[in-house]
Amino acid sequence: MPVPLRQLFDYLPAEIAMLHHAGQRVVVPFGRRKLVGVIVEVSDRSELPLDKLAAVIDYPDGEQTVFTGEVLDLLKWCWRYYKHAPGEVIFNALPPLLRKIGKMIPPAPLQYCMTSAGESRLQEPVGRIKAQIALLQEIHEGAVTEHRLRSFTPAWRKTLARLLEQQWVQAEPQQAPGLSPSPGPPLLDEQRLAVDSISSSLGAFNCHLLDGITGSGKTEVYLQVLEQVLGKGGQALLLVPEIGLTPQLVNRFTQRLGFEPVVTHSGLSEGQRLQVWAMARSGLARLVIGTRSALFLPMPDLELIILDEEHDASFKQQDGFRYSSRDVAVKRAAGLAIPVILGTATPSLETFNNAMGNRYRWNRLRQRATGAAEPRWRVLDLIQQSMTGGISATAMKAIGETLAKGEQALIFLNRRGYAPVILCHECGWHAVCQDCDTNMTWHKASRRLLCHHCDNAARVPAVCPACSADALQGAGEGTEQLEQVLNRAFPETPLLRFDRDSVRKKGEFERLATQVKSGEPSLLVGTQMLAKGHHFPMVTLVVIVNLDQALYSADFRALERMGQLMVQVAGRAGRDQLPGEVILQTHYPQHESLLTLLTSGYEAFAGDIREDRQAACLPPFSYQALLRSDALQKDDVMHFLDHAKQCFPAGEAVIYGPFPAMMERRSGRTRWYLLVQANERLGLHRQLDEWVLQVQKLPSARKVRWSIDVDPQDY
Repeated sequence: MPVPLRQLFDYLPAEIAMLHHAGQRVVVPFGRRKLVGVIVEVSDRSELPLDKLAAVIDYPDGEQTVFTGEVLDLLKWCWRYYKHAPGEVIFNALPPLLRKIGKMIPPAPLQYCMTSAGESRLQEPVGRIKAQIALLQEIHEGAVTEHRLRSFTPAWRKTLARLLEQQWVQAEPQQAPGLSPSPGPPLLDEQRLAVDSISSSLGAFNCHLLDGITGSGKTEVYLQVLEQVLGKGGQALLLVPEIGLTPQLVNRFTQRLGFEPVVTHSGLSEGQRLQVWAMARSGLARLVIGTRSALFLPMPDLELIILDEEHDASFKQQDGFRYSSRDVAVKRAAGLAIPVILGTATPSLETFNNAMGNRYRWNRLRQRATGAAEPRWRVLDLIQQSMTGGISATAMKAIGETLAKGEQALIFLNRRGYAPVILCHECGWHAVCQDCDTNMTWHKASRRLLCHHCDNAARVPAVCPACSADALQGAGEGTEQLEQVLNRAFPETPLLRFDRDSVRKKGEFERLATQVKSGEPSLLVGTQMLAKGHHFPMVTLVVIVNLDQALYSADFRALERMGQLMVQVAGRAGRDQLPGEVILQTHYPQHESLLTLLTSGYEAFAGDIREDRQAACLPPFSYQALLRSDALQKDDVMHFLDHAKQCFPAGEAVIYGPFPAMMERRSGRTRWYLLVQANERLGLHRQLDEWVLQVQKLPSARKVRWSIDVDPQDY
């Protein structure tokens, strides 16, 4: 049932003659409501007396199931491993429309093809039915789907109805698209070895780390393996960390494979998401490209799973059902006995450690596919440097030289807005969020102060609210300020800003990316959405404004993430034939980890961090879980965590805390947690299972929101 309770519920069948299957949807009474539920098991007994059980009201899909046995087994593993309410795990995997009463599994999609009568009509003069003839000519090219008709004309339904009525067109069940691949570029030796290694494991479980420097042709390796899988009638799933990466991938895959992959993500309408789900379930979607939630699509012929940018933090769900799609993808591949590919230039420490221990096959790509050299690093010590809006005079000069050569420069700062804080230079007042332990970010263009954590908004005051002085100024820099500074310095050069504020409108990111790819000299300013996977051939200079805060963060993963971000951003420079340069601005040019990364590369950098983690008994050399808790009143949180700690069962796992979250107060709620750590995964889970049963019985648990976060990534 779609409720936050860690249990299953027993119901009687509406009629004994009805065949009942695990994976069927049912409508049942639940308290005073009627809700959609999903059968996860059929039994001939219950722990409750039969006269206490309610009966099923309806079977909206008849005997059809919404989950294959394989996906249902995966979801059962998920709720047990992640200690989450079964109903929330199950319904997270269903399209939103199928969670509602009155909605059904859609019928098999149709395609439309020409009849002999339609062929004859095309030989006659057009007459007064121009729209019908235009659509008829479109269908004459070959059978078309509703998706293609929708892109042909907005009035397609009415026009198609007339063609069907005249029997010039007929409907038939849609067929899976045929594979008609175009030849790809010749493979380098490293790429060929990776393709051969992955191909040899088709039909069996193997986890492949495709560890390739930026621009080394990882996508071409995916395509070569996909050709083999799809050519034999199999299905494949490609997960990407962000929606922004999908358009360029879809275009490239369409050109190479000869058909358009099916795309799914949270930006689609509920109807579109249901259609994708139905196509995957029927086998019509041969290749699905999607974000995290696509992992649970029912795909009866699934033979390959690919995670692109496997290190990306967005692959971990950070609220509700907190799962790692990387780990669940490996589990799903193991259950299906199929290979999974984890592609990245900067492996996560967990993946890196598994490759070091030979649990994953490690396929290295160390040459750029275009033959271009890796970009040259230049480190700028910011101490005593002349700065303008966060950019040093040396970096500004390099930007000017790049533009003068007719090339493009990318300036990276992972902070949107004009300035991270606005303050009074007379009395020191600064704008803070009323509901979070953080400052309000100054967005100068919209004249607003915004909290980037809870979306609180306020107008920028004209004078200081504390002392009434006209002395308000921004401290620090954001992408909006960089845009203003660079526009003043290079007024003749087009400047394109890529951040969440500038690309809110649908299609805006693609429009800006297309403008960059036109090759004209331009400046790109942006946050981490520019760092991932984009191929901009004319970008030869990357300026990383500042990443110093990660060098001394309290989060033990901050250094790893900084290294990944640096390498990913640097990889945008010099991807084609023109040489690339990366300028890193820092106050700590002698930092040991920074020097290792710049002189010896990411693998040596990750190796050093791995040794530090091993010495400190931190993941991946230990296993962690958090009991997270939040409430409006701090006392309620502390009482609950004290009681929870007291009932923690004895065993090898050790419990620490309570600790405040790194941002203790967020959206008006106080957040603290208990940390559980063990050297063995099995022992940790045994104690957690016992603990959860005790915690949910605590009277103090009713006054707080609490959840278990297994393998936490964020503190």
